[in-house]
Amino acid sequence: MLRISLNASPEQVQRLQALQSGFAQVCNALAPLVQQTRVWNRVALHHLAYRQLREQFPEMGSQMVCNAIYSVSRTCRMVFQHPDSPFSLQRLGSKPLPLLRFADSCPVYFDRHTLSLKAGQLSMFTLDGRMRFQLTLRPEDEQAFHTSKLREIVLARRADSVYELSFLLAPLDVATPVVPLLAAAPATALVTEAPEGVSGEIPEYIIVEEAS
Repeated sequence: MLRISLNASPEQVQRLQALQSGFAQVCNALAPLVQQTRVWNRVALHHLAYRQLREQFPEMGSQMVCNAIYSVSRTCRMVFQHPDSPFSLQRLGSKPLPLLRFADSCPVYFDRHTLSLKAGQLSMFTLDGRMRFQLTLRPEDEQAFHTSKLREIVLARRADSVYELSFLLAPLDVATPVVPLLAAAPATALVTEAPEGVSGEIPEYIIVEEAS
């Protein structure tokens, strides 16, 4: 995991907060569908909800809606499938699923269409246009982007109120083509499944409302 702090101005912080809040709204619009249908597979959720979400949240754009669907799918896998989760299907049995609510502090997931990094300049989607940051990467960090597979890009706000981007990198196997983040092409797309080994602990930005 490579973490990069963003030196954001007060105006940029406001824009990032608005993006976080908007992303949470999309996730919260999707969560009741998961509760009702017990479906959280990313592809299945996309087919069920994408068109309606795009109409409901036009300002988010198509790719951010896809990323919100990914976020909900990933979180549900953690909450409902991990054996250590208090709300796993093994424990719930036939009981109704609880409703998941995403706080405005929830992380925002990006993909190759919504974030790119080239020649030290970071360009990322916000609700009112692209935001750019100039980054100074250590040589070993830059090398990691060229020699590893990028699996996730996540924006989160730390306890000290600093926004931070996390890049989850995985070793390349022989059959995996190199898609370097720092090349002319933007960041590689998100993986479709949650990373292995995700903890069953409920994230602090998730509120679980048990069904009555």
